[in-house]
Amino acid sequence: MADNRFEEVYTQGKMKVTKVIRDNETGVLYILHQEGYGAGLTVMVDQDGKPLVDKNF
Repeated sequence: MADNRFEEVYTQGKMKVTKVIRDNETGVLYILHQEGYGAGLTVMVDQDGKPLVDKNF
């Protein structure tokens, strides 16, 4: 098991930042968007509403 449960697997932007974060226990992917002082985090889902799991996990 990894020492860090969550790992950043993708990032883009500087002022408006979007990141994809992987849960290293389950492989589930989350998306984080930060802009100014605000931020939002949510689980990524497929077309059926099931959580996306990293294929390389």
